[in-house]
Amino acid sequence: MARTRTPVVSGWFTEDAPDGGGFRLLGTRCSACTAVFFPREDAYCRNPQCPGGGDLVEVPLSSRGRIWSYTDGRYRPPAPYVSDPAVPWEPYTLVAVELEAEGMVVLGQAAPGVGVTDLAVGMEVEVVGGVLNEEGGLTGVSGAAGAAGATGTNAATDATDATDATDATDATDATGTVWTTWRFRPVGGAA
Repeated sequence: MARTRTPVVSGWFTEDAPDGGGFRLLGTRCSACTAVFFPREDAYCRNPQCPGGGDLVEVPLSSRGRIWSYTDGRYRPPAPYVSDPAVPWEPYTLVAVELEAEGMVVLGQAAPGVGVTDLAVGMEVEVVGGVLNEEGGLTGVSGAAGAAGATGTNAATDATDATDATDATDATDATGTVWTTWRFRPVGGAA
């Protein structure tokens, strides 16, 4: 039996964008004022200038953007973060990215192996799929905090992340859930 790939937060991203764009974050656009939101908004337009009466339509967001800011997490976050205290803490890199077309800033983790010394403000990055945790793994955060990038990793998750997100579930003898999320990976030099 194969592993089940499950997004950490349903509806926040897709691994197969309808426009053929591959992995993409998903937002919503108000048809009345054209404002775009991420995380998605399904109840009402959050734009105070909106004339109202519009529909909120799901839209794939830009696959690329530029680094607005970045930092690293050098300490183990407190509860509700879940981790094995017996495993040494491994720092992780958080990246705030201004998406190309939307002009909004989205927070996420950097791809495995990318540290603060590899980044620069203005550098172009792309959003890619990643594995946050596997059922039975040691580290991860459930819910919106994990999806928004406020997560940590350790050697167990780094080993999973080092595998391409698609390849991580190819084993047919493994069972369980692979919790998927997004990461940002550099694609060019500093701007």
